Amino acid sequence: MRKSICFLVSVFFLGHILAQSGDKGISIIPEPVSLKTVAGVYKLPSNIVIDAKGNKEVDYTARLLAKQLALATGHKVSVNNSASASIRLLLNKTSNPIIGDEGYTLDVRPTHIIIKANKPAGLFYGVQTLLQLMPKEIEGKAAAKNVAWQLPLVSVTDYPRFQWRGLMFDVARHFFTKEQVKDFIDQMVKYKFNLLHMHLTDDEGWRIEIKSLPKLTSVGAWNVKRVGYFGTFAPPAADEPRDYGGFYTQDDIRELVQYAKERFVNILPEIDVPGHSLAAVASYPELSCTPGAENYKVRSGEEIMDWSHPGGPVALLDNTLCPANDKVYEFLDKVLTEVAQLFPFEYIHMGGDECPKNFWEKSDAIKVLMQKEGIKTMEGMQSYFEKKVEKIVESKGKKFMGWDEILEGGLAPNAVVMSWRGMKGGIEAAKMGHGVVMSPTNFAYLDYMQSDDMVEPHVYATLRLKTAYEFEPLPDGVDPKFIIGGQGNLWSEQLYNVRHMQYMLWPRGQALAECLWSPKDKKNWDWFAKKTEKNFERMDEGQVKYSRALFDQIFTAKKDAKDSLQILLSTEVNGLDIYYTFDNSQPDNFFPKYESPLSVPKEAVMLKVITYRNGKPIGRQIDMPINELRKRAGLKIYGIPKNE
Repeated sequence: MRKSICFLVSVFFLGHILAQSGDKGISIIPEPVSLKTVAGVYKLPSNIVIDAKGNKEVDYTARLLAKQLALATGHKVSVNNSASASIRLLLNKTSNPIIGDEGYTLDVRPTHIIIKANKPAGLFYGVQTLLQLMPKEIEGKAAAKNVAWQLPLVSVTDYPRFQWRGLMFDVARHFFTKEQVKDFIDQMVKYKFNLLHMHLTDDEGWRIEIKSLPKLTSVGAWNVKRVGYFGTFAPPAADEPRDYGGFYTQDDIRELVQYAKERFVNILPEIDVPGHSLAAVASYPELSCTPGAENYKVRSGEEIMDWSHPGGPVALLDNTLCPANDKVYEFLDKVLTEVAQLFPFEYIHMGGDECPKNFWEKSDAIKVLMQKEGIKTMEGMQSYFEKKVEKIVESKGKKFMGWDEILEGGLAPNAVVMSWRGMKGGIEAAKMGHGVVMSPTNFAYLDYMQSDDMVEPHVYATLRLKTAYEFEPLPDGVDPKFIIGGQGNLWSEQLYNVRHMQYMLWPRGQALAECLWSPKDKKNWDWFAKKTEKNFERMDEGQVKYSRALFDQIFTAKKDAKDSLQILLSTEVNGLDIYYTFDNSQPDNFFPKYESPLSVPKEAVMLKVITYRNGKPIGRQIDMPINELRKRAGLKIYGIPKNE
């Protein structure tokens, strides 16, 4: 008898060990701290009962789950306190110190499902994992037919690595409606993000109603619609209608805050000053240092900045607030009084990035102030401004946060830094004892191209999925207590609609989610890539757009010893075959397969490439001009012969 028991125990633990290797087909993003399985499944009954004991937050999580289950399965689903419930959401009577405030345990047993947590947030995140264990049709918009509604038997213990797991949504450059922001929240919480940073003001629009300053939205929320490449448009004519844009009323904001709260998301408002303030200046010209500001208009995508100077941007018109003008601080006091009342989150982000100083250098008022205060540099002038703004923010009972430029000239005493120009600013701030959120461009800027610019909407840089997955928010040698967490930033200069927004956000957002939630030693690129591909099927069911750029070819152009072009091809994921042509025909798997670096046939003008897996196309065909590759390799560009 003892031998039988020992054998069964051995089999049970062997099953646990095997299950952690991913061979059970379980695909959860972000990867849990611990996931173990045994043989068998739990079948959802036709009458699903959810037991949710706790408080209103727990009840709301249960009702969100019930709504999704009923919609996708077509089964009857109810929420009540029943000891025989199919799914039980339970708050721990005695706190589990391992899982903290946002962690959970999840057990799928042959007869029922139990999720336990110390706090309601943990139950909510446990539900997100539960949904990923279900068939992909759970993401559908209507009841699915002929689906076996069953789950693998698992035991999960899970909790986040970082407290701050954020996504920034720029609603200033292009306005997105309240319902579209709600959908953004619905998508982000699936991957356990808990912070929505709303970039509410910029040169292109002021998006939040301030009742004491009505021109901010009657004037500042509207520009002239343009499509194409943002930053290259001609200035609008005086008679073109300024009817493109919009703003959130204060009731809209309250509704969004409540919607986010019910999903355990905090909303961080950003009022970007002193730069990026053209919408404010166009509404209230007296906020500017510069004569003629009364003629300024909200930007519609025309060029207003010269970025060619290594020392920083040079403004072609003055998009800054004047730090030597008392009216600016009165203005910000009014704005922040109303913003603080609308957003319960403890922080307010005040921007501080990319502030040009060339118009400040011409201002007599600023020169007088600098002499009076003993300020020697324009960076010191911005520091003076930031410290005054911090006092206003703190007078509203909030904490002050800004981009890493606020370090220049001296950091405000209690400021929290969001480091975007790489990790350097965040490291510097942490070593000074300030809180830091890491959001470096080279890992976390989700508006960047995802593949080669031959096939992507043109932006000035590229961020591939694998690179995003390499994000490590905690640098070596930095005290972890000062790194609050990290964030992905989705700027919207080139985002004209929701579908393209989704395309830019996913799956790179999922990569960042795993970087912020999962233990560092649980990260594995090959496994994440497989999970991502499985998750595409779920997103198809949910009608969410995403990028498949991880299957695209990567071109590396080199100059060999004879000054000839050599082309290397690679892919982000393993197991793909690359086929190519130089003769202008469309490649498939009957054409040459890439095996080693390519030399270009004489007179060839185009390399066409496509990826396959198991005999089927999986990536986009990319048509790459040879001259483009020569340019990348630093070689002479050849003229293209004219057709006879």
